[in-house]
Amino acid sequence: MGEEQQKMVTMEEISKELDKVVDPEIGMPITEMHLVDEIAIDEGDVLIKYHLTAPFCPPIFAEDIGRNIRILTEKLQGVKKVTVLLSGHVMQNDINQRVNPGYTPPPPPVKTATASKTG
Repeated sequence: MGEEQQKMVTMEEISKELDKVVDPEIGMPITEMHLVDEIAIDEGDVLIKYHLTAPFCPPIFAEDIGRNIRILTEKLQGVKKVTVLLSGHVMQNDINQRVNPGYTPPPPPVKTATASKTG
């Protein structure tokens, strides 16, 4: 009996699926609008980072784009897990949590107090 070889998903396959994700406001693929910032593949775990055209785009559109990215890429053979992260949006943490079940956003940066000199 031969051992079945697990097919690994390729960057080309993911990009082809992302070409199908259309910005609902503008009506163009997000790839043509250069909204995809990063695609990383690690043994079947796929990370896709994207942004929108403005930090105040309607959250419903941001979530729709994120969900479409997830739906189209997680069905590809060789994909075990997909994480889709929006950046540069005022509601990015909320949207990322809705698009990625079980996602926990990173803690906010710690602000350090600076001592001021009087005198």
